[in-house]
Amino acid sequence: PPRGCYAAEEAGERTFRCSQAGLSAVPTGIPNDTRKLYLDANRLASVPAGAFQHLPVLEELDLSHNILAHLSGAAFRGLAGTLRHLDLSANRLVSVPAEAFMGLQIQVNLSANPWRCDCALQEVLRLVRLAPGTGTGIVCGPGARADLVGQEFLPLAGEEELCGTGWGGAQRSTDVALLVTMGGWLALVVAYLAHYVWQNREETRRPLKRAPVLP
Repeated sequence: PPRGCYAAEEAGERTFRCSQAGLSAVPTGIPNDTRKLYLDANRLASVPAGAFQHLPVLEELDLSHNILAHLSGAAFRGLAGTLRHLDLSANRLVSVPAEAFMGLQIQVNLSANPWRCDCALQEVLRLVRLAPGTGTGIVCGPGARADLVGQEFLPLAGEEELCGTGWGGAQRSTDVALLVTMGGWLALVVAYLAHYVWQNREETRRPLKRAPVLP
């Protein structure tokens, strides 16, 4: 195993620990039967695409207390059927791509990051379950909108829609446009029917012309 890392059996689970190992990248040589992987308290700045796809039974992943500032949209590719717990707390994340969590059935800790509190984060919260007791730790950082800095994000996300445009918001915009178009067509149909009924009523009110009397 990489220096500072070791494999162990913990509660009957194959575990691989690389805590405080001075790592600056996701290490190679992790046994592919690993169920719990601890990469916490290192110097990881990013997680590239497919970083863990060679771990087909991975259930728990701890990336807390690093310096993560970037997460690939395919960072957890290959883990959709297995990963259950993910810890991203105490990093430098300001935003994460929602697609990184698509298809995952996970419980995640997102606390203690300087979040921008944007649409992407709102979309992520629609896709995941938060680890118990960690929601209050999701706070808007210096890069957030001025009126949001220092505020807890969960109450804000419940009150304000941040996805007017962009990922997720585009679909909602399309839906709204479709509804408006359908409403316009419906209004035209109603107007036509009303005009038709009114015209027919006028026709029925006109006196019938008498036929000319033949000599």
